[in-house]
Amino acid sequence: MTSDPAVAAAARLEARLLPHVDAPVAVALSGGGDSVALLHLAAAWAERRGRRLVAVTVDHRLHPDSAAWTAEAGRAARALGVAWTRQVWTDDKPAAGLAAAARRARHALLAEAARAAGARVILTGHTLDDRREAAWLRAQGGTLGRMRDWNPSPVWPEGRGLMLLRPLINLARADLRAWLAVRGIGWFDDPANVDPTHPRARARAAIAAGAMVEAEPLPPESMPATGVAALPAGALRLPRDIDARTLAAAVVCAGGGETMPRGHRAGDLASRVAEPRRDMVATLSGARIIARDDRILVVREAGEWARGGAPVSPLPPGQAIVWDGRFEVTAATPGWCVVPARGRLGRLPPEERRKLAGWPAALRPAAPLLALEAGVAPRLAVAAVTVRDLVRVRFAMATGETPHERDLGPPQDGAGA
Repeated sequence: MTSDPAVAAAARLEARLLPHVDAPVAVALSGGGDSVALLHLAAAWAERRGRRLVAVTVDHRLHPDSAAWTAEAGRAARALGVAWTRQVWTDDKPAAGLAAAARRARHALLAEAARAAGARVILTGHTLDDRREAAWLRAQGGTLGRMRDWNPSPVWPEGRGLMLLRPLINLARADLRAWLAVRGIGWFDDPANVDPTHPRARARAAIAAGAMVEAEPLPPESMPATGVAALPAGALRLPRDIDARTLAAAVVCAGGGETMPRGHRAGDLASRVAEPRRDMVATLSGARIIARDDRILVVREAGEWARGGAPVSPLPPGQAIVWDGRFEVTAATPGWCVVPARGRLGRLPPEERRKLAGWPAALRPAAPLLALEAGVAPRLAVAAVTVRDLVRVRFAMATGETPHERDLGPPQDGAGA
């Protein structure tokens, strides 16, 4: 493994990104040393390979100087000829869980800017030190997942269709700063990095004080083939002997949620469904898992709506709406809304009821139906509304079936490109 930042970063960019295409690549630029190094390294690669970059700076408004830092990041990007955009976290800041809330807001705003620009990949400046810090936090009981060099955006549905690429993930922070210093490139250090009220700062201080923490190896990139293409929209069919991580991805995707199951829940369930000749039904993360014969079926658990209310979403004309985290719905004409089939199946026209009869029984109540707000009987499909299944493509991205930018296809909501 080379320690030359230019060589190492270029190799990861080359392995994942297409050369000589018009769509830009987004770069998360905070103005700190890691992201400034990323900006310069990515700009050099992009110039050689005929790609455009768009740098995105998120102002969290958590420090009095954040606006000045954001402006300086913009100047750094423009000095390299890189397009730049500013995003601001304007929501009220929570009294508890601020770090997690800020992280989610940052990724949501990065996703918004990337989609608006037509980018499908967001570069972030995470380093080997970030992996060590995450390992320390997990050892203290934290719930941060293992970092990968290439994975889907962690926010849903804002990040749908977007991948994160971490070209610096095997590089040390000190090496990057030395690389910048030799070239006379400046950066700023966020005071939060040494504020012990922040978990990351505590991890950084512990490691600097001599805590022996090794970064875990990068997780494997690919998973077993799943064979789900022949199922109706919104369902996944998998072999019973899948690993816990694949099962966790399946339940989150089919359940339409955002957060992977924590602790040993996915592992325990994977062990149970792997037992031969044991038929069973279980629920996890908003999904129902049905094990029969040598396969499992993973669908949305419609019974979840009894607690939180079934989703009913109006459809503004021409605007893509994500319904229940599983379907993207766009209406061409006004007056439509999307509702769950649960409790409405008997009102469907006979030909549509016959069509649904061929679906797995557990899948039918969670299907999206289209209805006019005036109260006309719902339908499975109408010419004025387009419904796109997000479950299958999301699962493919989460399980290593899209290892390269060329595999990502067009933006899922039609915006940007």
